[in-house]
Amino acid sequence: MTAPARSRGPSDPIRDGSALTVRRCLELFDAQLGSRHLDLAARRLRARGQGYYTIGSAGHEGNAALAAALRPTDPALLHYRSGAFFLERARQVGGSDPLRDVLLGVVAAAEDPISGGRHKVFGRHDLAVIPQTSTIASHLPRAVGLAFSVARADRLGVEPAWPVDSVTVCSFGDASANHSTATGAINTAANIAYRGLPLPLLFVCEDNGLGISVPTPPGWIAAAYSNRAGLEYFAADGCDLAEAFDVSQRAVNWVRAHRRPAFLHLSTVRLFGHAGSDVESAYRSPAELAADLRRDPLVATARLLVAAGALTRAEVQDRYRNMDERVEAVAGEVSGGAPLRSAAEVMAPLALPDPTVVARELENRSDTGESAEPLTLARAINRALVDVLTRHRESLVFGEDVARKGGVYGVTRGLAHTFGQARVFDTLLDEQAVLGLAAGAGLAGLLPVPEIQYLAYLHNAEDQIRGEAATLTFFSAGQYRNPMVVRVPGFGYQEGFGGHFHNDDAVAVLRDVPGIVVAAPARPDDAAAMLRTCVEAARTAGTVCVFLEPIARYHTRDLYEPGDAGWLAPYPTEHVPIGRARRYGDGDDLTIATFGNGLYLSLRAARTLRRRGIGVRVLDLRWLVPLPVEDLLREAGATGRLLVADETRRSGGVAEGVLAALVDGGFGGVMGRVASEDSFVPLGGAARLVLLSEESTVAAAVDLVRR
Repeated sequence: MTAPARSRGPSDPIRDGSALTVRRCLELFDAQLGSRHLDLAARRLRARGQGYYTIGSAGHEGNAALAAALRPTDPALLHYRSGAFFLERARQVGGSDPLRDVLLGVVAAAEDPISGGRHKVFGRHDLAVIPQTSTIASHLPRAVGLAFSVARADRLGVEPAWPVDSVTVCSFGDASANHSTATGAINTAANIAYRGLPLPLLFVCEDNGLGISVPTPPGWIAAAYSNRAGLEYFAADGCDLAEAFDVSQRAVNWVRAHRRPAFLHLSTVRLFGHAGSDVESAYRSPAELAADLRRDPLVATARLLVAAGALTRAEVQDRYRNMDERVEAVAGEVSGGAPLRSAAEVMAPLALPDPTVVARELENRSDTGESAEPLTLARAINRALVDVLTRHRESLVFGEDVARKGGVYGVTRGLAHTFGQARVFDTLLDEQAVLGLAAGAGLAGLLPVPEIQYLAYLHNAEDQIRGEAATLTFFSAGQYRNPMVVRVPGFGYQEGFGGHFHNDDAVAVLRDVPGIVVAAPARPDDAAAMLRTCVEAARTAGTVCVFLEPIARYHTRDLYEPGDAGWLAPYPTEHVPIGRARRYGDGDDLTIATFGNGLYLSLRAARTLRRRGIGVRVLDLRWLVPLPVEDLLREAGATGRLLVADETRRSGGVAEGVLAALVDGGFGGVMGRVASEDSFVPLGGAARLVLLSEESTVAAAVDLVRR
């Protein structure tokens, strides 16, 4: 380190031409030092068997400059190498010990103020830092949705959860930038901006040149993102604190002034490997490792301060040692922190909404009025959406083709005309963008009701439910939530149309996601009532609900004979609680448990069975998560025999869960199942060869009764 050319005062720039003052540089240096020593402490804790997380921020400490350029109320969705950002944001807000907060997460202590010991994440509600998982890039669609929705909430006159002039910031690594989720989110942001809609979002790529052991080609990030329509580009050396600060300020100010997205490219290094278990020498040369060490941002900042006369070399060393001692002392204190002690404690943030609260809200609702007019399933859902949009001005309905076209099947027809394009609108044909928008909208104080056009289309975006929406409440101990009701037309049996991509019955991917609700209505009155229940659960408890709609029943009118209108129903006024089934008939020989199209088939099968002298009661499960176990046990016990008529596949289908629930509940009667085959759904009449049918249900019922 060279001697200073002249001594600069606290309010002077750290070097000529920079907006970073000596005072601010010292503050940011402390954040950098704290972050580095947190990394070291995490590894020492792990070596002693007291810590559980060693992915560190070493080499990325320049992101403290980014925190300094933002307001502490700007929502931040951070990369897992954001230790210095977190410490600087906490210093700005005050009132806490962020070193202790981070280390409580490292040791999985229940006292951890963000996740309660469930995972080590950067997050604090009072810091506007929203915790993110370690899945690379998965948080980018949510960041787009949040930036879009803060602006949209203001337009709708809804009190937003964040200041109206906020800049949302989202950071990630160079390897993450290649992930399809990242490219899709950045494309969505650029497309929104290209259309002239406000989207105050700053993407920050912290480019250390590596994805664990896989190098990023030099120059790739700049080549890929420096010339994108609708996306302003800024670049800085993230190891040079003054440059990082100046460019971050320019980028943040540009986004705040223009309300458009920008891409900030910070060149960094990665020190100490990807994590504690990573041996870099196995895939990097000594020369490469030495080159990164020469760019160490802590050393670079120390040089700045010494050159400015703010610190001597001895004072730098003292500051480093003092921070080491401070962090190690805190690490010693937290290492004995009590962990979560029971499954109930772990799962507390996943609790279902209070049914009395949901019921009270539904009882007080003011809908579009009662009507005895019999409705089809499609019209009943449309009517329920009208109710939701009328009652809750913060509600939004969006997806592919839902606005101008009114949905592929007309379910959302007329909504855009009635409620306007600000509340009912079409999205890009990108399911990750649709669900990311929903996750962000919920964070912004809105009530999103997105549509995924077909169940088969959900699977390329399911991590936005599993890894993002469903985990946010869990990893924030309930401090953050992203309420949503995801409408998904699905299942099979479409006549004259389809094949696998429009007749998908794979719901197992949803049934094992903790904390969500999965509804599967069959009849029009149930669909409307259950949709309203889901909306109130999302609104009052932040619940993530998936609402599966049987496409083949959208326009069905008759049940047994042409003209009998047996599948129509008046618009309901009653409340349908989550996890409660509905019974048809009171036969005492057999109970058939089913859902969706299976209800239609089972009611027809029950008529045939009754003609054969077999008394049947049909139980429509209605809810696939949680299953209506209490009702199942009661109705199975009433006959002593239960058949599950399951339109999903034999392997991984709903019947597996139903039968397991009966066994767990102590049901000692006869049980069986009839299900669709382990096959994709083919085109045309061949579909009937592999799907559950009325005939196969009758045959299985007769066989079960004869046992």
